[in-house]
Amino acid sequence: MDSVFMKQKKFIYHYKNLRWAKGRHETYLCYIVKRRNSPTSDSFDFGFLRNRSGCHVEVLFLKYMSAWQIYPGRSYSVTWFCSWSPCYDCAQHLADFLIQYPNLRLRIFAARLYFCEENNSEPEGLRRLQAAGAHIAVMTFKDYFYCWHTFVASRDRKFKPWEGLNENSIRLSRKLKRILQPCDEVEDLRDAFKLLGL
Repeated sequence: MDSVFMKQKKFIYHYKNLRWAKGRHETYLCYIVKRRNSPTSDSFDFGFLRNRSGCHVEVLFLKYMSAWQIYPGRSYSVTWFCSWSPCYDCAQHLADFLIQYPNLRLRIFAARLYFCEENNSEPEGLRRLQAAGAHIAVMTFKDYFYCWHTFVASRDRKFKPWEGLNENSIRLSRKLKRILQPCDEVEDLRDAFKLLGL
């Protein structure tokens, strides 16, 4: 586990939602875990992780979670802010984990989509993860602002958005929406377009 706060340059380099993010071979994951210990008390944990010696960060987090005792009678809420969305294999592991622990809710906000092209398996992994109950979204300005003030050693320096942050976020959100849309809805839309002659 790394230090609790990330360096500013590291955060901006790894989380920048560029169209072509060359050279960014690591995935960073900022997390918040909220545990409901009793009807009147919660406990929190937060920090960040990154890939280690060939092990993807999502799998590292599952190992970290497995070190706790996850009690069936308690509820757990986990929020991630990831520099990349999960790959196919990690999405499978996460889906299996969520099915095993129905009292755990996972929300994933990704800065960029990991190789979500038509010929890749990643979109199917994200759909399976969503079907297992995960909420998946693309990071917006609000999420970057939150991360900057929660996970980054900002020393009162305000978050300055880079050029294209909002446009790239909108573009990626649309792409993710298309990926997560059920296939039958896509077919229905194609049929509707055919009827309209489009």
